[in-house]
Amino acid sequence: MLKPLRASWRKLVVGHAEAGGPCAAITAHQLLRPEGPRNYRLARPTRPAGAPRPLVILLHGFGASGAQLLGQGFPPSPLSQWLEIAEREQLLLAAPDGTGHSWNDAFADARANARTDDCGFISALIDELIVSQGADPSRVYVMGVSKGGMLSLRLAAELGHRLAAVAPVLASMPRHSRIPLPSRPLPVLMVASSSDPLVRYDGGSFRKNRRQAGEMLGVEATLAIWRELAGLGDEPHRETLAQRHACSRVTRMIWGDDPAGLQVGLFRIDGGGHAEPSPSRRYPRWINWLTGAQNADFETAEAGWAFFKDKRRAA
Repeated sequence: MLKPLRASWRKLVVGHAEAGGPCAAITAHQLLRPEGPRNYRLARPTRPAGAPRPLVILLHGFGASGAQLLGQGFPPSPLSQWLEIAEREQLLLAAPDGTGHSWNDAFADARANARTDDCGFISALIDELIVSQGADPSRVYVMGVSKGGMLSLRLAAELGHRLAAVAPVLASMPRHSRIPLPSRPLPVLMVASSSDPLVRYDGGSFRKNRRQAGEMLGVEATLAIWRELAGLGDEPHRETLAQRHACSRVTRMIWGDDPAGLQVGLFRIDGGGHAEPSPSRRYPRWINWLTGAQNADFETAEAGWAFFKDKRRAA
């Protein structure tokens, strides 16, 4: 009797995280920048490198940190599954910290944004990891969640020449931006929820933070910008994923046939909230009550790696 009660209490209060295999080891580092020292976590495989390794940069959401994103804080992060992928696939992970737990993501009407040069910081971090860790400069990828996803889209616009692909999760582009629209095509994979109470699928202001967060484009309007740059048509390949829970359903859409070429993708979660999908890393239920249901039909990190792995930076 006590064991089921404890399990239910844990799901309600602290959530659940279960690793399915060996994980890359995490170390803490700093990088000196004009605004001062910037912190980041680095995860490296335990086996020696036999060749330059792909680099995946993970960007946390508002109020979080790189440590939390890699499973070293509360609540359990679905993107911490990247640690298993890094060990299995022999890649490097970098999880930097934003200033004041936020990012300068180019939203011109957002009062809560950091004012630091985060594009310069990420570019310098790439340089550092190429030199010190043997990262492959042709295989640099970025996945960000929420505000980190907003920054990943800014990086795609301003640092696209250094990146092989980006994957913004629960994020969209600003309607009023401090930077011009992107002019260079890049593979982009988006994960978005139709019922997200914070990042509205059809665009507009954050419902619970209108004054500080700024107004955004809709998810499909953001996708259209990248599809047009890549010269991809309107009709994607569609696949409905097997459904684990009745509360939400996922449709996977991919524009572009070549996994190694220009593709734009979307995992659309109907009935999902502001939570990264994962069957193995589950948010506490009280967080779901605030931000909406967490889908369990796929692992966000695995979907990101499947999209990234064959792509190389364009010459």
